[in-house]
Amino acid sequence: MFEFADFFKSLEGLPFPELFEKKLKGFDDLVFIWDVIRRIQGGFVAQRVKPQIQGVVEEGAILKGEDIFIGRNSKVQAGAMIIGPTILGSNVEVRHGAYIRGHVIAGDGAIIGHASEVIRSVLLPGAKAPHFNYVGDSILGTKVNLGAGTKLSNLKNDVSEVKVHAAGTTYKTGIKKFGAILGDNCMLGCNSVTNPGTLMGPNCRVYPNATVSGYHTASTIIKLIQQIKTGRVE
Repeated sequence: MFEFADFFKSLEGLPFPELFEKKLKGFDDLVFIWDVIRRIQGGFVAQRVKPQIQGVVEEGAILKGEDIFIGRNSKVQAGAMIIGPTILGSNVEVRHGAYIRGHVIAGDGAIIGHASEVIRSVLLPGAKAPHFNYVGDSILGTKVNLGAGTKLSNLKNDVSEVKVHAAGTTYKTGIKKFGAILGDNCMLGCNSVTNPGTLMGPNCRVYPNATVSGYHTASTIIKLIQQIKTGRVE
C-alpha cells in the first residue's frame, strides 16, 4: 500500500526516473511513496542537475542560479522566474508569472502556468499547474490537471509532522512539509484545496471549491455539497 504502482503507471519522459527506485545510493530506501518527497528535500535535484539551456528563454524571464536544466523545445516566457536547482524535460511550458522556487523536476510536456508557484515537487509528464496554483512538496502524476486557484497546502498551522490517515490507520511520515500525491489523470476543480498529507489514487475527480484530506482510492469523486437560494431584490 502507498507504493509507486498505487498511483503511477510509467515514468517515461521524466528526467532521472531513478528518483522512484526503492534503493538509491545516498538516500534512504523507499518504503512509502511520500519518501520520494524526502529525497527531493534531501538534495536529489541538486545532485543530478547538469546546467544547460536547450529550449527557449524569452527576454524578461529570470533564471536565478546556474543549476538549471531546460530541455529541448521547452519555453520559459517573459516574466517567469526559475530558481535552481531545477530540471525541466522536453516541451515544458513555464508561462508568464510562474515562479519555480527550486528543487523541482518537471517531466516532458508539463505546464507551470501564470501565477503558479512550485517548490520541492515533481511533475510527471503532461502534468499541469496552469493558473494561480500552489504546489509545495508534492508529486503530480501523468496528465494531472489543477483547476485555476487550486492549492496543495504543504505545512500544518502548528508546524508539526504531517501524518497520512487511511482506513482508520495513521501513518507517520517524518516530514513537516508534505503537500499531496496525486495519481495519474487526477483532475482537481477550480479553487479546491488539499490539506497536508493528501493522497489520491489515479483518475480521482475533485469538484470546485472542495477541501480534501486523507487518502482516496482510484476513481473517487469528491464533491462539496452546498445549497443555493435565490430571491428578488426588494
